Amino acid sequence: MKYYVIGDEDTVLGFALVGLGGQAVHSPQEAKNAWDKALEDRENAVIVITESAANMIRETVDRYLFSESFPLVVEIPDPGKTSSRDLRSLVNEAIGVSI
Repeated sequence: MKYYVIGDEDTVLGFALVGLGGQAVHSPQEAKNAWDKALEDRENAVIVITESAANMIRETVDRYLFSESFPLVVEIPDPGKTSSRDLRSLVNEAIGVSI
């Protein structure tokens, strides 16, 4: 089971420091390519995507979220942006289980 991270350079680098692969994106086309690459690898069980990266391809992400159950997609806030919820509550909401 693998994780794949899509987002800005700082987020991808941060997750890479703990051994997770991913791709930094700067444009909608890069975000779409990273999304497709993440889905191609059947070993990816969780796709972590920053809010800004997801917004670049919002229609694609939402269509996937409402029609597929694997891999799990977890949307996280961008670095430096505040969220009314912490990361743990976002993950709990995404997987439906309290951790």
